[in-house]
Amino acid sequence: MKSLRFMLRFVLALALLSLSAAAFAQSDSQKSFDEMKTLAGTWQGQVSVDPPDSGMGNGMAMQVSIRVTSRGNAIVHEMGDLKPTDDPTKHDHPVSMFYLDGDHLTLVHYCDAGNRPRMVARTSPDGKTIDFDFVDVSGSTQYGHMQHATFTVIDANHHIEDWTYLTPGDKPVRGHLELKRVQ
Repeated sequence: MKSLRFMLRFVLALALLSLSAAAFAQSDSQKSFDEMKTLAGTWQGQVSVDPPDSGMGNGMAMQVSIRVTSRGNAIVHEMGDLKPTDDPTKHDHPVSMFYLDGDHLTLVHYCDAGNRPRMVARTSPDGKTIDFDFVDVSGSTQYGHMQHATFTVIDANHHIEDWTYLTPGDKPVRGHLELKRVQ
């Protein structure tokens, strides 16, 4: 009888230990979100666009600002031209928000085309590349919409962003930014 009680206690302790370990294990989404947080700062680089004649700013110098907000629950990503105009109606700063939604790292892109595509992350095995796949879009797609984004962390001072925009007629335009930290 004593051995049966001992065995039951042992099994119960083992089960509780397993549950505790599972509770503390980080999901891939949480790891990706934490990796994205390391990008907080100001970044600069040039955008290369494919096709180059798309009118989407091929060769333009860009600045990207990334900050963690809402007590660590969201990341704000803002990109803009390094030579902004003084006319406040001409500011072209699309903003993206990253947040965890359950077990999904989600990106919502507040596009200058007037819509808000939502994308969900997939992470590479090494955790350094995070692909965001299109889920849906709110607002009009009359002028097109963002379809895909990829973030690749090179090191603490370099990362790459690849964005795919679908023009009306679903023709993709790809923007590639190799960014260097300036702050």
